[in-house]
Amino acid sequence: MTPCLDPSLPSPTQLHTLFPLLEPYRTGFLRVSPRHELYFEEAGNPHGQPVLFVHGGPGSGTEPNQRRFFDPTHYRIVLLDQRGAGRSRPHASIEENTTWDLVADIEKLRKHLHIDRWTVFGGSWGSTLALAYAETHPEAVCGLIVRGICVLNQSEIDWFFRRGANVIYPDAWEDFVAFIPSDEQGDLLQAYHRRLHGPDRELAQRAAVEFARWEACCSRLIPDPSVIARFAESSFAYALSRIETHYFVNQGFFSHDGQLFTDAHRLKDIPTVIIQGRYDMVCPIESAWRLHRELPHAEFHIVGDAGHSATEPGITHRLIEATERLKLPKKTA
Repeated sequence: MTPCLDPSLPSPTQLHTLFPLLEPYRTGFLRVSPRHELYFEEAGNPHGQPVLFVHGGPGSGTEPNQRRFFDPTHYRIVLLDQRGAGRSRPHASIEENTTWDLVADIEKLRKHLHIDRWTVFGGSWGSTLALAYAETHPEAVCGLIVRGICVLNQSEIDWFFRRGANVIYPDAWEDFVAFIPSDEQGDLLQAYHRRLHGPDRELAQRAAVEFARWEACCSRLIPDPSVIARFAESSFAYALSRIETHYFVNQGFFSHDGQLFTDAHRLKDIPTVIIQGRYDMVCPIESAWRLHRELPHAEFHIVGDAGHSATEPGITHRLIEATERLKLPKKTA
């Protein structure tokens, strides 16, 4: 399918915007292992079409605005805090925390909620996990919406921690690098990992803030001070940075570089929408383009005036457009 470069986006006054804020009708915790207990919530229509929001990071957790990508009169909206993230317990834990643990957790939640099949929606790391889950359990997925494609291959890691995003954000990069002694600056990911997972909690906390701030500075086409401040908040930064570095140094716990591309053929029968900001500095467009090539049946939208964030207007529009288009008739939802 030829990609849409989005010259046809509606005027700003006609763009889809988030649905009104709503409260969950159910919250709970699911015990998935002797160590981990995961927070989940449901909102919208209890009898509606199930949809799972897969949050990013890894380690960021869920937040109320994430319920707002879905029509609450149609969808049964499910949010889950992954291991170590958000309100899940224990906080910031990396023990028993791999992609395949999280894939298994999602399937346990689906069965716990007595859901036969659901639409899966994820961006950034959420796209990684959504793809991994859908490729593992395609029979449980009736639709897939992924944004800001991340596959955690070596190319993506090098882009963000060696040479790539730093060329566009040299000011933020300079601060990110300055935290690390000069003799360790050849491998910043490993240097931050050592501090975030070392015995000195004060040092780990300061490293977490610097690590999270670097990501936040790159997350939108136009940097947003409020986003940067939120990422730098100590508790959020600590979980995000510890869990991200744990996953990044292990390259997502995949069996080989590009595993999600290799296994993409398992998605051939799943209606899929891929949405990517042209100027995404966190997850560069190269991976989205390759996924589009691996999934010729998928809709592919490049948003020409956006970076990485789901809340940039053009990306929000395309995401909500996708959730509207993937609605199932009520009798089969």
